[in-house]
Amino acid sequence: MTPGIGLALLAMVCFGAGDLIYKRAAAAGIEARHFIMLQAWFFCPLVTVYALARQQLVLEPAALWGSVAGLVMFFAFYNFSRSLRSGSISTNAPIFRLSFTLTAALAIGFLHEPLTLTKLAGLALALIAVLVLAGEPQGEPRTATSVGSLTRVLLATGAAGIGNLLYKIGLLAGSPPETLLATQAWVFCSLATLFVWFYDGRIKLPRAGFRYGALAGVTLLAGFMVLLNGLAVGPASVLIPVAQLGFVFTAVLGRLLFAEALSWRKRCGLVVAAAAMVTLTFS
Repeated sequence: MTPGIGLALLAMVCFGAGDLIYKRAAAAGIEARHFIMLQAWFFCPLVTVYALARQQLVLEPAALWGSVAGLVMFFAFYNFSRSLRSGSISTNAPIFRLSFTLTAALAIGFLHEPLTLTKLAGLALALIAVLVLAGEPQGEPRTATSVGSLTRVLLATGAAGIGNLLYKIGLLAGSPPETLLATQAWVFCSLATLFVWFYDGRIKLPRAGFRYGALAGVTLLAGFMVLLNGLAVGPASVLIPVAQLGFVFTAVLGRLLFAEALSWRKRCGLVVAAAAMVTLTFS
């Protein structure tokens, strides 16, 4: 069994839950920039306190990889959040999680992680599952709104694929997981706050947004923490794809919570995704 796979599965559940919180916030009319900032306001102090409590806040050059990841992931999460204003979570979440294909390719190509037949089969199944789940229903018109949503989620996908690899590079450089997340959070939170300040000319937030921001901050902190601890012992080309399969959890609960259609095509995609998880677990 792949080292760290259990932690990647826990991260998968956390990220899937985080997607649902994003959708709930968007449905409540909370602007993406406000939600991202609120999420960061909770995530940043929590991860800093956690790193200090664990005595793992080590500010050495390797920690700069976390700062770069913070810049890239801000771009990714902002665009993903914006895409949900007019897009279905059962479609956009799988597309966003497609970032694992880019991360896996970069890890194999630049970090020289092995490419076995089992890993290749697992990645292929995961890719098929994403493509099936992201398929546009027949007869649904392609409007300007849907094109805008698709553009944003594709931009978010590319950025997240690069951002996820930066965590592994930072770990290989010797930075503790807690330090990487803390330095990422400092950059991410600063950018999110400055963006709102320049965009709105002030900081005025909807009260309803605080509970969503708190939930997202705690959920994503748990997800990133278990994932980075998994990456400290296991390959990025396996663990990140497994963590990104949270859309299995998201698509099912998206149907239950938001009454989104779950066609036979999407059900087949979820079965293929489950097969991908099993294959990658033993790759």
